[in-house]
Amino acid sequence: MRGVSRGSKPPPAGLTARNHDGTELERVRAHMAQVLPAGAKRKAFRFAAYKAESVKKRLEELFHGKCAYCESLYASQAPVDVEHYRPKGRVEGETTHPGYWWLAAEWTNLLPSCLDCNRRRKQVVPVVSADLTVLQQRMKTGKQDAFPIAGSRAGREVDDILAERAVLLDPTRDDPDQHIAFWLDDDRASGVAYPVSGTTPKVPTVPLAVENTADVAGDAGRTGVSVRGAVSIQVYGLNRLRLVQERARLLQQLRFLEGVFLDIGDVSQSLAILNIEAPQTQLTDATDRLDRLQVRILDQMKLLAEPEAPHSAVAQAYLRDFRKRVLSLPPGGHP
Repeated sequence: MRGVSRGSKPPPAGLTARNHDGTELERVRAHMAQVLPAGAKRKAFRFAAYKAESVKKRLEELFHGKCAYCESLYASQAPVDVEHYRPKGRVEGETTHPGYWWLAAEWTNLLPSCLDCNRRRKQVVPVVSADLTVLQQRMKTGKQDAFPIAGSRAGREVDDILAERAVLLDPTRDDPDQHIAFWLDDDRASGVAYPVSGTTPKVPTVPLAVENTADVAGDAGRTGVSVRGAVSIQVYGLNRLRLVQERARLLQQLRFLEGVFLDIGDVSQSLAILNIEAPQTQLTDATDRLDRLQVRILDQMKLLAEPEAPHSAVAQAYLRDFRKRVLSLPPGGHP
């Protein structure tokens, strides 16, 4: 997950489009205000504004065709799910809650999501032990209608949603780096997402592999890691097996590029100090070419961390670690 700014553009026009009964928000207000006969059940309102092409296009531009949660390129797999951060029609575990219907066409409540992050389904997730033995188990992940909170639930349009103290991370409101980290080492846990803690762990402390978010939050609180990070990893399924494997492959590519970068640096330094019987201009040209090649490698590593790249948050984390480990870089070549 990577932080994204919505910018200052007005909301997509499709969200406020009108028909003879007004905007969708005005229509759903009237629908929810209808007085029903005793014992009658209110029919579900058919929301449609969030499906407008103008909404999908803006979300694709904003997130570069990637899922807001896992950073997978959804365009190559399936049509985007326009996801409601606060669910529009119902809330999991609360049978009397009508859903956040007043936010169904609210731009700041909409995010692009891949099928796996948005829809509840069985996935294989890791369980990491202290000796880095990685076990796997199947459990249901995916946001669907889940919206756990730590405060007071808003049930009406006039209620203060900030008082809810949302537990799930929203990349347009929150800084995911404060809550979620990635295991960068070249071992069996490579690519695993884990909740941030105050200390650097020797092994990744993955969230409790259960479907009950209250249990996940309680376990995170007891172990001293980010509760919001732990619950978000579990609900969005950020450790589903294929996703971890994709991140591990990206890390392997970055490690290879780093190794080539360092090897070239060693060769360049050796040439500079060896007493080679060759014209100085040729020797200088050779070391300059090696230095330029190092810069090209760094540029390639930076491209993998650009907003357009899939799983760029992992690449960003790797480059931050790379800066700490590699103290001497060519002028202007810092990633």
